[in-house]
Amino acid sequence: MKKDVLVVGAGFAGCVAAERLASAGREVLVIDKRPHLGGNAYDKYDAHGVLVHCYGPHIFHTNTPVVFEYLSRFTEWRPYEHRVLSFVNGKLLPFPINLDTLNQFFNLNLDEQEAAAFLGDIRVPLTHIKTSEDLVLSQVGHELCDAFFRKYTRKQWGLDLAELDPHVANRIPVRTNRDDRYFTDKFQFMPCDGFTRMLERMLFHPRIEVIHHIDFLTERRQFKYRHIVFTGPIDAYFDFTFGKLPYRSLRFEFIHHCDAARYQPAAVINYPNNHEYTRVTEFKHITGQPHTGTTIGVEYPCSDGEPCYPVPTLGNLTVYSKYGSLAARERSVSFIGRLAEYRYYNMTKW
Repeated sequence: MKKDVLVVGAGFAGCVAAERLASAGREVLVIDKRPHLGGNAYDKYDAHGVLVHCYGPHIFHTNTPVVFEYLSRFTEWRPYEHRVLSFVNGKLLPFPINLDTLNQFFNLNLDEQEAAAFLGDIRVPLTHIKTSEDLVLSQVGHELCDAFFRKYTRKQWGLDLAELDPHVANRIPVRTNRDDRYFTDKFQFMPCDGFTRMLERMLFHPRIEVIHHIDFLTERRQFKYRHIVFTGPIDAYFDFTFGKLPYRSLRFEFIHHCDAARYQPAAVINYPNNHEYTRVTEFKHITGQPHTGTTIGVEYPCSDGEPCYPVPTLGNLTVYSKYGSLAARERSVSFIGRLAEYRYYNMTKW
């Protein structure tokens, strides 16, 4: 095949790289071992006609105008502000923690100023933040940490907060006002026709060819290109020279309720307790789709399956740095995305 660039992986990173390279005049082949575009952002209509996110909810948000303007070339948008509740002590409480969370959890009647002082009293004063546990304790203290974070983290990552890098917990703010949005970015929208349709339009380019059901790692010898953009697991690319890096995966149970237009009061409800699952998503909140029934997705974290999240412990990051050194010497290969860079990125990394 007379192509300039081979892009391995048709997720967000691979699709954007392919479109940008093709628009710059390169001939591009995109391959993916799965039968669809979008990677873990893949969405489709289920058997009941409800648009679902097959690998869990993906929410578009960014503060970067150029990102929003770029993606607007491939989709119309639906305004959407994501809201999450946590099931704690038999109550559905706003998450991230805000003023209403504090008042309902502790049975108080604080205002914003009093809430800030209250948090100041219950925080654990730590000067050196080395783990996610350190970060959470320094923000909200022991009781809120145990109620909202510790068990959820144990289920999600298979590790305690004390074993994870601080950037895992740093993604979640703590507020003393009543803002119950999960994100506060300037641009918060969802693609009207879904992520898959948006990415299909992105790759509809005369210089881009897409082939599915090809596993680069088992068939790499057949590919000869000037440059490769690799978005898969970096340890697998190097044949696990320094051992396997762990990735967390998810198992999903999709349940359709044909006799209910709504199942729960928010798009996502977290279960940071003894339930086996971590969260339940009702997709119609996110998509705005009119339908007489509704479909929910129940998430069960696991170690096996499609890799979703790198596991950022000090030991794992040390091993990754060795792979990163090998990657830096691969002059004809670019490693991009969550799996190739072993880092938890939002979809709008910039």
